[in-house]
This record gives sequence, structure tokens and C-alpha cells, in this order.
Amino acid sequence: MTTQIPVNPVTLGTPPGAEVTAVAALTICESLLLALNDRDILPEHQIVGVLRDAAAAHSNDPGEDGQRELHSAVADLINRIIDGGNSVRRP
Repeated sequence: MTTQIPVNPVTLGTPPGAEVTAVAALTICESLLLALNDRDILPEHQIVGVLRDAAAAHSNDPGEDGQRELHSAVADLINRIIDGGNSVRRP
């Protein structure tokens, strides 16, 4: 009998409550980016630049920590956020 290993890297070995923590952190960061833009502290292009830098950091991660799939998934999510325009308010 073989053990089925989950293919979702986010839940693999994730302690209870980690998904809630991750969603809360993402929501807080998104709210901060919106507030920075709303108050004219950071313009949209700089917010998108911050997100692109974060995505690149994960895309370029060599995976030496054994989390290559996780880093790739994080980069994909950040790029979807950029493409969806969720990081800035759009008219």
C-alpha cells in the first residue's frame, strides 16, 4: 500500500490554522496597499512594482528549502493579483 501525498504545497505539512493566518496576512497587506494608494503615499505603479518584486523573489527562488512548488504557487498568486488589479482601486 502506498501513501498518497497531497500535491497542494500549501497544505502539505501545514499546521492547523495556517491557512487562516495566510488569508489574514494577505487581506491585511492588500488593505495596506489600498490605503497607501488612497492617501497618495504610493502611486499605483509603485504598488505594482512592490508586487512584481515579491513575485520575482519567489519565481527566482532556487528551491533549496524543498519548497520549489510553494514558491512557484506564491509567484503565480501574486501575478494573478497584479493582473486582476486587486492591489489598487480601479474606477
